[in-house]
Amino acid sequence: MPLLFSYGTLRDPAVQQANFGRLLAGREDALPGYRVELVKITDPDVLAVSGQDHHPIVTPSGDLADQVPGTVFEVSDEELAAADLYEVDDYRRVLVQLASGDHAWVYVQAA
Repeated sequence: MPLLFSYGTLRDPAVQQANFGRLLAGREDALPGYRVELVKITDPDVLAVSGQDHHPIVTPSGDLADQVPGTVFEVSDEELAAADLYEVDDYRRVLVQLASGDHAWVYVQAA
């Protein structure tokens, strides 16, 4: 099963229920070499599910000492596709190596 690292709204139980139809079990991990910023959300569907008009977004910092804490989840391919639909165009999904050494998908700032 694919791993999905979340540092933001995908950790929210309401967002998980709306997108995956279940609560995800996860474990803490961190994303090295990135920092967190905020992005303004205007998509009405995402706003309705998350209840927040600003979401965190990560960008590469160039410094491996920087780390973004979060949660890594095992998801199905279908759930990963559902997460793709949830994330707005400001995000793109990339495969990264986490602090634990695991490789996981994460949504980062699109170019």
